[in-house]
Amino acid sequence: MTLTEKEDTSGVVVTTEFLPDHGLYDDIREKKVDVVVTETEGLMIHSYEHIIERIKSSGDMDDLLSEDADFVIEKLQSMDPAEALEVLAAAIDYHSNDINFPAATMAKIQRLVQGVEAYDEGEVVYDLDIRLEASMIKYYSPYPEVRSVVGPLDDPTIPVETFRVYLVAMVWVVIGAFVNQIMTYRRPSISLSSQVIQILIFPCGRFMQYVLPKKKIGFGRYKVDLNPGPWSFKEQVFCSIIVNCAATASIFNSYMPTMRLEMFYNQSWMNYSYSVLMGLAVQFFGFGMSGCLRRWAIYPTKAVWPTVLPVLQLNRTLLIPETKRNINGWTISKYRLFYILLLCSLVYLFLPDFLFKALSTFNWMTWIAPNNKNLAYVTGSLIGVGFNPIPTFDWSVVNYSRPLVVPFFSTANPFFGSVLGGLIVLICYYTNYKYSAYLPPNTSTVYDRFGNSYNTSRILTVDQQFNVTAYRDYSPPYISAGQNMYQATAYTIYTFAFVYVFASEWHTMVEALKGFYHGLRYRTGSNYDRYSDPMSTHMRNYKEVPDWWYLALLIASIGVGIAAVGAPAFPTQTPVYVVVVAVVVAVGLLIPFIVLYSTTGYFMSINNLGTILGGYLQPGNGLACIYTRTFAFGVDEQSELVVGDLKMAHYAKIPPRAVFRGQFIGTLIMIFVTSGVVEILVGMEDFCSFQNKSKFVCTFAHTLYADSLLMGVIGPARTFGELYPMFKWAFLIGACMAPPVFLIRKRFLRYLRFFHPVLFMGGLLRYGSTYNLSYYLPGFYASTAFMWYAKTRYLAWWSKYNYIISSGMAAGVAFGSILIFLALQLHPVKLEWWGNTVQDAGIDGDGSVPLMDLPEQGWFGLPPGSWQ
Repeated sequence: MTLTEKEDTSGVVVTTEFLPDHGLYDDIREKKVDVVVTETEGLMIHSYEHIIERIKSSGDMDDLLSEDADFVIEKLQSMDPAEALEVLAAAIDYHSNDINFPAATMAKIQRLVQGVEAYDEGEVVYDLDIRLEASMIKYYSPYPEVRSVVGPLDDPTIPVETFRVYLVAMVWVVIGAFVNQIMTYRRPSISLSSQVIQILIFPCGRFMQYVLPKKKIGFGRYKVDLNPGPWSFKEQVFCSIIVNCAATASIFNSYMPTMRLEMFYNQSWMNYSYSVLMGLAVQFFGFGMSGCLRRWAIYPTKAVWPTVLPVLQLNRTLLIPETKRNINGWTISKYRLFYILLLCSLVYLFLPDFLFKALSTFNWMTWIAPNNKNLAYVTGSLIGVGFNPIPTFDWSVVNYSRPLVVPFFSTANPFFGSVLGGLIVLICYYTNYKYSAYLPPNTSTVYDRFGNSYNTSRILTVDQQFNVTAYRDYSPPYISAGQNMYQATAYTIYTFAFVYVFASEWHTMVEALKGFYHGLRYRTGSNYDRYSDPMSTHMRNYKEVPDWWYLALLIASIGVGIAAVGAPAFPTQTPVYVVVVAVVVAVGLLIPFIVLYSTTGYFMSINNLGTILGGYLQPGNGLACIYTRTFAFGVDEQSELVVGDLKMAHYAKIPPRAVFRGQFIGTLIMIFVTSGVVEILVGMEDFCSFQNKSKFVCTFAHTLYADSLLMGVIGPARTFGELYPMFKWAFLIGACMAPPVFLIRKRFLRYLRFFHPVLFMGGLLRYGSTYNLSYYLPGFYASTAFMWYAKTRYLAWWSKYNYIISSGMAAGVAFGSILIFLALQLHPVKLEWWGNTVQDAGIDGDGSVPLMDLPEQGWFGLPPGSWQ
């Protein structure tokens, strides 16, 4: 672009103050003269202003902005109007049902495709805008949240898979896996989250760049550069991916105490070797499955993955410098804001978590009349459904639903669903549906007919087998109104989501399946060849991981799992077919669920389904129930974790084979470390006992034991068949509901664009435990303020600061929790005063007061002898 300073009668005089704020014009500004531009040059100035408005929605008004804008200008200039219209028409077709696609942009594109006559800005601007919007879609991203953390350019020469990355990553994998596995068994538990470790990685990487010698070490024809220069953004992201995947608790080892300890199933034969074997089966099964899901959840542009965007933004903040600029009155740098928020949230956490705990569980409405049952049931944060307009002042509660991460519709739909769910729970409770009025309204505890917690030991023989006679003499299990809501919705939503997502994303599903087949048949090509989006175009510069690599890993892990369950050397008491069925069901559900997660950030776990499946397939066998849950949940949890990291690598342009190697090695190390942790802890005195002096009480192990007894030993046929027969019809109801709901939403898409029925139903799942509306209303407030109001009114500000605010606050809470644990909970320090006891003082805090007292005969429910 050239601007002239000579007289030109065909040009227009433009003073320097009106020139765009860009380095291309700095030399002209220094001369402080007016310039004469031709009509073409004037159009370019106008187009540059347009591009700045679109680019600055990334909020990254730093030195990279010049490169991003220049890149888009270059593509805009070279794009033919006919090509632009083709791109826009394809975008309308692809994104027509895409809730994440900006509605204003879609409306603008639709007017552009209709022709210049439907566009009010004139022919010149029309020509500019069709090429501008097409260039943004084809060479950048249509999503402002993606543009805020991802640039349109890539430099393949930046160091990624370096020696120092593996050194730093493996150290933190060992530390993170060790600490996180230990703390899963302790109450209260803490964790070294990926955000915390990510912040710790940064100084370690910088330290490596100064202490490692700048030399190359040769290994045959391979050479390793110990110190290739400054710690790069790609190294930081790659290291974060490895640690995020591997510095976690092992899925099987979280289940191990329930199976191994004498107080539970007493499978003392399970040792370190078996723990490693099962770890290899479960973790790598999920690992292999994640690679097979790439065409459904990584390559499609619609797979935004909102949950990984804050991680990328934090890494950019730490590694990439920015120029100080004024955005809606804010000039503070992202780096400085992050650390200010981290420190402030860390210090503030001491207030609701230690000094004034009532600020965390702010059930202030029940303080008015602590012994009023109705007030506690309706407004209570502990026993009630949580209709409380100001339920907390604790960011850890506000952030429970990740309101500054997931899109506004992903928060709003479940919130309004939970409002409806709360009303339904109250109706069921006050009408004594299924004898629920004899129990607390919202709890996960299972009760007997005498109103006490269900004593499973009364229905078991000495060898942990089901005693039918004792069961008939004792009681069937009864659940609360909230748990009724949870169970009925959980079974319904599985089939509903499966059918609905397949229907709404049918073209994506079919195209992905074709691509997967093509990748297996033509193994020399690149997976990215079938995709034309800018991310995949850049990734063609790197060698792709063939599908058969992941498929081979998947098959090998299935073989290891079958051996671990069915080999004669391991008395698992579980037939192999049970595990195979669980795996098949988990894989079948995972595809639509991963598509849902990638676009909305809404996580659907299938752990409950695994438990029920084991109970139906092997009634009376609690161990089989745990095995099916392990494999079902393992596929679900590990796959979604690994796929999310693969998408992060896709955004950051990290070589896929490097990611494969890093995740594989990290996961392998994690398995050996976490299995060693179990061996250390099982030798501890009173491990998993509520009398354990170090608080290693294994809360989850006790919950899993109760669930496996009710669903495995007693079995779902008895647990729900006699008392709650509607539950078994919920699967069919969900599948039948999905098609008409899909057709109605499609017919009235103009009005129901932001309504997502699966997410709405997900709000009904927010009952039946200690959670209720009071945990989601604060998140709705925060999401409304940031993800709707700020994003629509102050897009540049939102794009620059939103994810930094989320990361800074979350990191402060994480570090604060660790500090509080080490300073005040490891060796308990008690602070007794009104502000720390008032939230537990009334009926809401008691949690055991039902609406109706027991009848005179001393029991409620089905007549004795009517249950089998």
